[in-house]
Amino acid sequence: MTDVAFTWAGFLRGARIAVPLSVGMIPFGLVAGILAETKGLSLFEAVLMSATVFSGTAQLVALESWSDPAPVLAAGLAVFIVNMRMALMGPVLAPWFDRLRGWRLWLTLGAMVDHGFALSVTEMRSGRNDAAYLLGIGAMLWLMWLIQTAAGHVLGTVVRFPQGHPLYFGATAAFITLMVPMWRGAQDALPWIVAGVVGIAVSQALPGTAWHVVVGAVAGAIVGALRTRA
Repeated sequence: MTDVAFTWAGFLRGARIAVPLSVGMIPFGLVAGILAETKGLSLFEAVLMSATVFSGTAQLVALESWSDPAPVLAAGLAVFIVNMRMALMGPVLAPWFDRLRGWRLWLTLGAMVDHGFALSVTEMRSGRNDAAYLLGIGAMLWLMWLIQTAAGHVLGTVVRFPQGHPLYFGATAAFITLMVPMWRGAQDALPWIVAGVVGIAVSQALPGTAWHVVVGAVAGAIVGALRTRA
């Protein structure tokens, strides 16, 4: 097994590479903060949610179903379904995680988000194996996420954005850009297409749920695994 390092230099390199990405995520953070404000959360509560949950997708899913009284079970189930995708990400980064112990392992796992995963996969494919790179990305994104959601909450008290406003597309656009460095050519086309088609089909069959995220990802992963074995 390849030796895996965990250095301060790797952490700083991850933090630096996350800066432009965090700038691109500003619309996503603003939307989360604005939505938190419209649902009645205070600035402190919105920032606390971002600090402890640290998952834009999960926060948006929970906030979109938020009401008074809060539907804890329904919102919790929806968030659980969305975050099941992490179970597919972990094995991909296992060459790093398997060599970490103690606080390094748990802090890195806790800081892993979609963006850090995508960039770390590219890092691994390039032959670099400093796992602190992933933690550096997560730490920078976490800090910027707090600032962005706080700014969104403040903005939400001043301006009301209608449904369909271009700002709400910011999150989707950011996730699309993450796919670019992961593209390896025609070999990735079929799994990606299958994941997209299945995800869209499930979203139409089960509207208002988050199952399309998991089912689409699993379908694409299965096709990719079968192609690799073949």
